[in-house]
Amino acid sequence: MGRRKKIVQECEKLMDKPENIRNIAIAAHVDHGKTTLSDNLLAGAGMISDETAGQQLAMDTKEDEQERGITIDAANVSMTHEWNDQNHLINLIDTPGHVDFGGDVTRAMRAVDGALVVVDAVEGAMPQTETVVRQALREGVKPALFINKVDRLINELQEGPQEMQERLLDVISDVNELIRGMTQDYEDRDWTVSVEDGTVAFGSALYKWGVSAPSMAETGVGFSEVIEMERNDQRQELHEQTPLSDVVLDMVAEHFPNPLEAQPRRIPTIWRGDSESELAIQMRDVDDDGEVVFMATDISMDPHAGEIATGRVFSGTIRKGQELYVSGTAGKNRVQSVGVFMGGEREELDRGVPAGNIAAVTGLRDAIAGSTVSSVEMTPFESIEHISEPVITKSVEATRMDDLPKLIQTLQQVAKEDPTIRVEINEDTGEHLISGQGELHLEVITQRIQKNQGIPVNTGEPIVVYREAPTQESREVEGVSPNRHNKFYITVEPLSEDIVDAIKLGDVAMDMPELERREALQELGMDKDTSQDVEHMFGTNILIDDTKGIQHLNETMELVVEGMEEALEDGPLAGEPVQGALLRLHDARLHEDTIHRGPAQVIPAVREAVHRALIDGEVRLLEPIQDVRIDVPSEYMGSASGEIQGRRGRVDDMYQEGDLMVIEGIAPVEEMIGFSSDIRSATEGRASWNTENAGFRVLADNLQTEKITEIRERKGMKLELPPSVDYI
Repeated sequence: MGRRKKIVQECEKLMDKPENIRNIAIAAHVDHGKTTLSDNLLAGAGMISDETAGQQLAMDTKEDEQERGITIDAANVSMTHEWNDQNHLINLIDTPGHVDFGGDVTRAMRAVDGALVVVDAVEGAMPQTETVVRQALREGVKPALFINKVDRLINELQEGPQEMQERLLDVISDVNELIRGMTQDYEDRDWTVSVEDGTVAFGSALYKWGVSAPSMAETGVGFSEVIEMERNDQRQELHEQTPLSDVVLDMVAEHFPNPLEAQPRRIPTIWRGDSESELAIQMRDVDDDGEVVFMATDISMDPHAGEIATGRVFSGTIRKGQELYVSGTAGKNRVQSVGVFMGGEREELDRGVPAGNIAAVTGLRDAIAGSTVSSVEMTPFESIEHISEPVITKSVEATRMDDLPKLIQTLQQVAKEDPTIRVEINEDTGEHLISGQGELHLEVITQRIQKNQGIPVNTGEPIVVYREAPTQESREVEGVSPNRHNKFYITVEPLSEDIVDAIKLGDVAMDMPELERREALQELGMDKDTSQDVEHMFGTNILIDDTKGIQHLNETMELVVEGMEEALEDGPLAGEPVQGALLRLHDARLHEDTIHRGPAQVIPAVREAVHRALIDGEVRLLEPIQDVRIDVPSEYMGSASGEIQGRRGRVDDMYQEGDLMVIEGIAPVEEMIGFSSDIRSATEGRASWNTENAGFRVLADNLQTEKITEIRERKGMKLELPPSVDYI
């Protein structure tokens, strides 16, 4: 305990020296060794014993993470490391690698300035590697590379120095290709990594040794010595001569920016407030005397302290007792305590946590993951855009009715902690729907509800979330209010895929300055007049006001928008959300008297017009699809590709990588339910695979009617479609 107290005191001393702080995340594809590497770094900082590092998985703090052998929640730790005769404070976040928990990676990137990308030397850069690199670069976070499991190249694959070098250079050039593709628009960001610069390190997290160009110069241990010592089973000596934690933490201290360098670059990327304001200057300068600005990137529950908001302090100093605003909520929250994380344990501090640090705060009851918390009312940070969206839903019911209030409270908490989960609570039926990124995501959530909260629940079969989208331009249709006094004339047309993607990524949004939004839409191919008349955006749909000088429309527009949102939330085919629709309001006839154009008249009229326009625009059901990659010995190639093709999937590519065959393709999410057990039996457990959500595509025409009927039946809607849906 004394040792831990000492580390906390060392961390406290360095908090006021932003030039010596490094905020970093470790990110990688699942099973490439992030958590084992984190163990090494903790051992190097004296926080866990050197012997158990690599097996302890100290950052997998939850029981189910240890059982499944994967990281599910991002975990934070603060430690110190001496480099260049100066002590440095390193705030590290270990993030999940499984695609279902990608939301945690995106949120972690908002809190840090550097991302240590870990790649398995044998497997190379994988789909999830690409995703985490993209998430880091979108947030303006600088990457460095650690190539792990080099011991396997030496011992399992028996590679000589030449082959090994070629393989490692291939990995580096793959990662650099990703970085170049994402940073080409920024002249000041040549962030490619290289051995010569010292931004690449190699090693084995399991056996705790590592090398880099600077370490080789310092210790004299290069690749030939590594190969010799690995083959002679001298791993302990190798670890002692060139410890992995020193090599990696030296690279972090030397090459990752400190907050003073990073914040002037990052603030314009993540905040759209007035760049000349006092607040903007305080954030860029990492001013610890300025107004408090804190972004909560993670919410977790502590059985004793309650809700803990972890995040980055961009300006000011966050202290116990402060009254702070939480964006999007009324009133203020009072800070109960501030501290730092040491792996699974939170250490409360008597002092405040100044700008440039990552803090763990209690008392922010209104905060959710992604909230802006500040001492003055301010423009919130850009919302954190999650690359994939929920595609699978499960119903959850409390086994005992008495547990219902507790279950509702728990589900609300779940939605707060993980914004990539959507929760719909139906207090009348007691059935609640949770939607997540995949089967595993929902399985983990429901298991935690049962185990941690002690609420026995029944869960339904996984249901796939569909979308509806128009496929062509409609004619102008009329929507009439129930009292026949108000009429709305609307058309609908499909939005281009580029615009839909830009909205999903937050590159086009209603809260942007209008000129900026217009230019962004025009660049994506929208004509000038249309881009000037954007009235509202909902999901990935846009409403254009093409009307001219209609009396009373201004005061009715709010109801028009409400009617449009209702119609788009429940599409006309199966009550699934509509995406990618451009709606145009061409004309409206409104009653003179306010009383005759209230919500009960306008909303149904607009809803009817939108649904009729969608049907005229031949709206169709879209299904979510996934990219699938399978690595398998060549004798199982046929049965593995058969598993994709037998699921209405398509194989796009097959090639050899090392001694394995790689199969790449796409398949519908619905057909991928239960894939893991089938692929195991088809390949006798020899395949490793990975899936990545890849958006939505139009469901094949011959399946449309059957699927629509099935969804309508499940939702208790009447089974027959309107006669005008005669095109399906």
